[in-house]
Amino acid sequence: MATERLRGAEKGLSLGASPLENSPKKSLSLVRPNMAEHLVLMCNSALFAGIQEKDCGEIASFARPRTFARDELLFAQGQPVRSLILLQSGSVKHTQLSPNGNEVLLWMSGTGDAVNLEPESACGHTCSARALERCRTLVWEYNRLQGLLTQYPQIRKNISLILAGRLHELEERFREMATEKVAKRLALTLLRLLKRVGKPGQAGIEIALTREELAQMTGTTLFTISRVLSSWAETGVVQPRRQGVVINDPCKLEAIGEGKEV
Repeated sequence: MATERLRGAEKGLSLGASPLENSPKKSLSLVRPNMAEHLVLMCNSALFAGIQEKDCGEIASFARPRTFARDELLFAQGQPVRSLILLQSGSVKHTQLSPNGNEVLLWMSGTGDAVNLEPESACGHTCSARALERCRTLVWEYNRLQGLLTQYPQIRKNISLILAGRLHELEERFREMATEKVAKRLALTLLRLLKRVGKPGQAGIEIALTREELAQMTGTTLFTISRVLSSWAETGVVQPRRQGVVINDPCKLEAIGEGKEV
């Protein structure tokens, strides 16, 4: 009898049945292998800071995993907010269109970041989010999330802290564009990106952004970015690539960000 039930469960999965549609006991046994990974992610995410592991497990049970392909749109500017997305792996770029149709890169999200933190689900997305690579995520629908925010008020506090931190960074970037030279602005931008979306490799830490995108983030031109990166390449600070830049010497880059000569 047990063997027949097992075969029946396997048949259901092979036909595309969702594990969450099975009975509670079967669902638990099927989800458990991924739960540990989800808990590690959530416990290390600023979104769930200060929340007990057992509570993170309860919160995770309301999420559904979803994978986005490279270049796939997570959401578009102006669309209503329907869910909260937490990145398990990969990186996402946030862009905004101006009234005349020009696109600018605003923000980058990496592993452990909440991709969208709109205060109310009735709001529309203020920007678009697109996967730079294959991204694995956890998704909470907003109708379920509202109940979790009431049950775990620490999440709401964490959202406020994250949004305040992003506002502070935007203020810093605005000040840098108004007062600092391009080389220092670019160094500070790359240092921030290095921590958030940098991918370690044999040659160094790669940041998968084009020179045009770096120009958007630093308020300058493609030509100027190319000139600065070429100059740094001669001294071994970076290695420019077609679709990104490899940081060979983070210490030298940090010195440039501090206004020192290298």
